Amino acid sequence: MTLVTDTDSLSALCDRLASERFVAVDTEFMRDKTYYAKLCLVQLAGAEEVAAVDTLAPGLDLAPLYALMANPDVLKVFHAARQDVEIFVHQADAVPAPLFDTQIAGMVCGFGDAVSYDRLVRGLTGVRLDKTSRFTDWSHRPLTSRQVDYALADVIHLRPAYERLHKRLEKTGRLEWLSEEMAVLTDPKTYRVAPEDAWRRLKIRSTKPKFLTVLRELAAWREREAQQRDVPRNRILRDDALVDVAAQLPQSPEELARSRAFNRESSSGKTGRAILEAVERALALPKEEWPTLPEQADTPQGRQPVADLLRVLLKIKCEESDVAPKLIASSDDLDAIAASDDAEVPAMRGWRREVFGEAALAVKHGRLGMVFDPENDRVRLFEPQA
Repeated sequence: MTLVTDTDSLSALCDRLASERFVAVDTEFMRDKTYYAKLCLVQLAGAEEVAAVDTLAPGLDLAPLYALMANPDVLKVFHAARQDVEIFVHQADAVPAPLFDTQIAGMVCGFGDAVSYDRLVRGLTGVRLDKTSRFTDWSHRPLTSRQVDYALADVIHLRPAYERLHKRLEKTGRLEWLSEEMAVLTDPKTYRVAPEDAWRRLKIRSTKPKFLTVLRELAAWREREAQQRDVPRNRILRDDALVDVAAQLPQSPEELARSRAFNRESSSGKTGRAILEAVERALALPKEEWPTLPEQADTPQGRQPVADLLRVLLKIKCEESDVAPKLIASSDDLDAIAASDDAEVPAMRGWRREVFGEAALAVKHGRLGMVFDPENDRVRLFEPQA
């Protein structure tokens, strides 16, 4: 095994990898007790060498690693990159780029929605990965040889997986299909959510502006607290408790204590006071500053069967094109297309329209039909006779 624990070795490794066309990258981190992920290990694989960087090694300066991640001449290949990239954005204030995500590429190449790494590798290379160390404590030191070997296997097999995916994408002319998704992954805004926008992540049970205003203020307070103390959000206050407080609008510790998440002691303590202050701040805002949510347009009466037909069509077209349905359209997108030919959804633009959107309009307007084929035990498409 190759475990890098000092700055000189890391600098030399990154200098060598800087001459590579692409580098496979993976990370191991812990996040169950912190707000920010605790980076424990970074695995790197070039054409001739593979190494694990012990990011917790005393005195190790990660600047050479961050420089490699920012090198525009070296493609960084990840699988399911979002959490890995988020770590680099937080620690180095930069998105690794250029970037290639094999999970998204796998969706384009017919491996299904959110394909797992081991399934992708098995499908592309025939290798079955050892996942026995998946739930190891990566922050514990010293690392064992087995842990390091397990971690390195991920980037070792990521290289041939990428090369075979890339060949498929070139052969089918689908490299451009990835550009929109890669643009999202390499946009720093993807990883920087302002505390004032934290409420949008919650499951909201009301669209009343007053409720949303209080919820926004409470969620922003919790986000700042979690960031400052570096603890998970739910250690500050659970989501359901946050929503309950926003619905009840408590004005005093006694009223706050009526919530299931509080008792008389906690409602009068530091957290209770902060919550009541957040409610007070929210209610003091002028109405023109209250947030609103767009009305969820129901599928017009009579169009629900159309939306149901589009769901069947999506499955058919994705099977024909060997692409994951999730990459084409969501359930809400299908409802929108059923309601309007001019729906502003990705499925009606670019390559998605070619694969699915045009056919969706043809089904809506009777230019394309579907029938069950008992001989092949499947639904097939046909053009009705004029």
